[in-house]
Formats: sequence, C-alpha cells, structure tokens
Amino acid sequence: MRTRAIESNFSRSLGLVLLLAMACLPSTAQNAASAGGGRYQIAGTVVNAASGEPVRGATVAALSDEDSHRVAAVESGSDGHFAMEGLPAARYQLTASKRGYTTAAYDEHEDFSSAVVTGEGQDTAHLVFRILPGAVLRGVVTADGGDPVEGAEVMLFEKPQGHKPGGKITQVDSTTTDDTGAYEFVNLAKGEYLLAVKAEPWYAMHHEGGGAHGRQSEGTNPVLDVAYPITYFDSTTDEASAALIVLAGGSREEANINLHAAPALHLAVQTPRKEDGTIIRPELRQTIFGAAVSTQSAGFMDSIQTGSTEFARVAPGHYQLTQGDPPRVVDMDATTSQEVDPAAGTPAAPVNGTLQIATGVPLPGDPVVTLEPADGAQTQKPMESSSSHGAFSFPPVPAGTWALKAEESGMQLQIVSIAGGGQTRPGNRFVVKDRPLSLVVTVNEGAVQVKGFVVRDGKGVAGVMVVLVPKDRAVFPGPAFPVLVRRDQSDTDGSFNLRNVVPGRYTVVAIEDGWVLDWSHADVIGRYLPGGIGVTVTATTDKIVRLSAPVPVQQR
Repeated sequence: MRTRAIESNFSRSLGLVLLLAMACLPSTAQNAASAGGGRYQIAGTVVNAASGEPVRGATVAALSDEDSHRVAAVESGSDGHFAMEGLPAARYQLTASKRGYTTAAYDEHEDFSSAVVTGEGQDTAHLVFRILPGAVLRGVVTADGGDPVEGAEVMLFEKPQGHKPGGKITQVDSTTTDDTGAYEFVNLAKGEYLLAVKAEPWYAMHHEGGGAHGRQSEGTNPVLDVAYPITYFDSTTDEASAALIVLAGGSREEANINLHAAPALHLAVQTPRKEDGTIIRPELRQTIFGAAVSTQSAGFMDSIQTGSTEFARVAPGHYQLTQGDPPRVVDMDATTSQEVDPAAGTPAAPVNGTLQIATGVPLPGDPVVTLEPADGAQTQKPMESSSSHGAFSFPPVPAGTWALKAEESGMQLQIVSIAGGGQTRPGNRFVVKDRPLSLVVTVNEGAVQVKGFVVRDGKGVAGVMVVLVPKDRAVFPGPAFPVLVRRDQSDTDGSFNLRNVVPGRYTVVAIEDGWVLDWSHADVIGRYLPGGIGVTVTATTDKIVRLSAPVPVQQR
C-alpha cells in the first residue's frame, strides 16, 4: 500500500512538474501542444491601426482557405486579446469586425491579405491584427437659393487602390438626402472617393410631348421647366473636374454640394414602326464614370399618334441616344432642345456571346465582361456587362472595332480568340457592323498555379508583395500586361500562390512594403528583377508549378 501511495504521489508530482513545464514552453511549443496532438492555436491582439490602442469586443473569425467556411470565432477581450484553440493544422483566412470599424482581413493590403498557417513550428499565437476605424463622409445638398434639396440621390464612387493596371472607378454606395438636404456615408474604408448627385427641382413643371420640335403647351411657364444636371463634388457639372475626397481611417469629412437648375431640354425623336406594326422606342442613356445611372424610354402614345416622341425634363449633359431600326447610337452633348436627325449617329447592333475554355466548356464563374473602343476613332465610353455561367449581352454597340476584356476576382483573363460574324480572329478584338452579333469567346483557362516561399535569413516572411513579372519587357505597360502579370501576398509561413497563370516566361520577385510602388512600369519593377526567381509555364505544364528555390525578400 505504502509503495502504491508513494508511486501515486510521485505520479501526481511528475504530472504537476510536466504541467508547469508546459506552461513555461515557448509560444511555438505551446501552439503545437495546445488541445493535444495535431491541434493548434491562433491567438493575438486586435489593435486600432490609427492609434495602436487595443480594441475590445472585435469578432475575430477563422475561415477555411478552401471555401471560406467559418471554422471558429471569438471576441477580443478588454486588452484586445483573442485566442482560438484546438484548430487542425491548416491554412486559414482571418477576419476581424466591430461596429465603427471596417471589416478587414489579416494584414490586408489592397485586395490581398495573409492567410494564417497553423502547424508544427509555426508561431501563430502572437498575431497583431490591425483594424481601422471606419471613415464618415457627410454633407448637405442645397439648391440655388441655399434651400435644402430633399430626396436627392447621392452616389459614392471609389478610385482603384494602388497601381493596378486597368483599374476602374466603381460605385460603392448610394443614399438619398433627408428633409434638411443632409446625407451620410459611414464605415468607409480609407481611400480616394468621388461624389455625384442626381435630383429634380421640387417645383419643376414639365410638359410631356409637345410635338416634334419640343414646343411647350400653352400656359406652361418656362421658368418652371427646369432640371438639375448631374453635379459632382465640388459643385461642378464637368465629370473631368470632379474633386477627389481623400479619407483616412477614422476620419470625418464634409462634402457639401450646390445644385443649379438649368432650362430642361426637349429631345424629339422619330419612332418608325417595324414590319410587324410594333413601334421602335428610343432609349436615352446617361453614365457617370462609365457606370450607367439612368436609362429612359420615351412616351408611347405620341409614337402611335404622330410617329415621333419626345424626351422631356432632360438636364444638360452627356448622353447616348439609341434610335431607329437598325439601331443607331448618337453620342451627344445635349445643350439645347432639338429634333434629332433620324440618320444621326453610328450604326449599332446588339452583341451577345459566351465565354468558353479551349475544350468548348462554358467558363465557370461569373466574370465581368468589358467592351472598349479599339480603333481610336470613337468617342464611346467602355461598356460593361456581368456574365452568368459564361453568357453575356450588351445593348446596341456602335459599329467599329472593339476590344473585349474579361475579369474575374480582380484578374484579367487571357482572350485566345473570338468567333463571330462568320470568322474567327485571334486575340480579343472583333468588328461590329449593322447586324446583331453573337460571339464565342475562347479564354485561356489559366488553371496553372505557381507556388513558392519568400524568405529572409532562411525564414518565411509574411505580408510581402509577390509579383509574377513577364520576361518580355515589350508588354510594359501595354494591354497584354494586366493579362499576364499576377500578384499575391505571402502568408504567415512565407508561402504564396499565384493563380491563373497563362503560358509564358516570368520572373517572381518579393518586395517588402511594395504596395506603394508603381510596379506596372518597367523601370520601377526592373530594379527588382535581378533578385527574383525565374519560372516558365507552358501549355503542357502541370497544374501546380513549384519554384526551384525560395524567393528572397527585397526592400522597397
């Protein structure tokens, strides 16, 4: 009994010693041993990126890197600390969110972030997760006399971050003004923004119709036949003169806009009948920064009675008018009321098509398809369409040569060929004439992934910008460059994965704090190429290419 008691006491003492020893292990050992064999920990502190203070009550979530499924989530404590225990060895996307802060991914830069990799020897217990307070943009929309404009539509656009080739201004939000003319956008990420306002004077009285010359009916007061042009901050009607609004994390900015009423325009358009008796209804389209903000069709009854119709309450501005059959597109700066010549404009045709890979299978996903004029003789702005299961369509496109682009997840896809109109052309250009056009667009599947590690002093480094650079300097910074170049950010173990790489010869470079570089220019990125690692991708290359050596980290 005594022997058993001694053995029992010894076992308890040994167990206590082992527990104390475990408590004193370095963080990597703790991480590997937490919750038993094969289970790991992700822990750290959430801090305010602007002030450095800990953030309490932030929700930190670990998402599966494969399908973004939430694996675990915790709230940070009063000291900003968070810990998720018992996680399998894997790669996780980490997000943090809290009211008043912009939701962020771990170590976020532009559209990239670092995944957290758990496993033997990986220190994932001392993360510093920086999140920015959301910025607020508010203001008041007023009319000529200083009176507030209620119900105005305020549209918020964001300029692309960084130096992304082919980046477009995109609309990120919209709101309407209240009875005091006030509007507010909250929880905005830092960046550069543009504002546009669309409204109608509350007192406006328009005569609808009025005949072929836009005549006003008897008794209509021309003083009340007015409209507000699209107006940009800082109170300009010229899109090119719109002022940038720069928001920092947590900033509070005010942008007031004053609207000036202008005489409303009346555009008379002929509406002939088709052979089947149906009326061809014209459409008037207006865009802001390339995005359509309004499309209106003219009256139906006037068309039946007179063979023409009228667009009334039109504010001065830039429009695209589609009229006639076959359709013609009139690109017009409308400054006066007028009867539009039915022969005016450029012949146009509807364009639709499908995106497919070389085997003829529709391209998976829903890429964004863009048409841009390619012959230099057109004043047309780019046209954009969202595809669905590889199918896309555009309203009548003016005759001429156009370049088609397809983008998915921020990466441009390589267009191999376009078939349509009885011929197949290599590349991404096609010709529109005066008949509907159906296209079959073959896209390089780009399924090859180039994987590797970035290192410094033999250790993996997180948060580094990795760029796959074409060896052919002639592509800088031409239209082929955004199709070939790829970027990524290194994960916590130093690993990276450059996806959808098309065949070619490349150099992979790793630049610390490289996000502010204008890397799309040959003379900028060229300084780093001697320190990179070369790789060649061919049509017969395996789906995953692993670099022959780690990529050394270079300083910006």
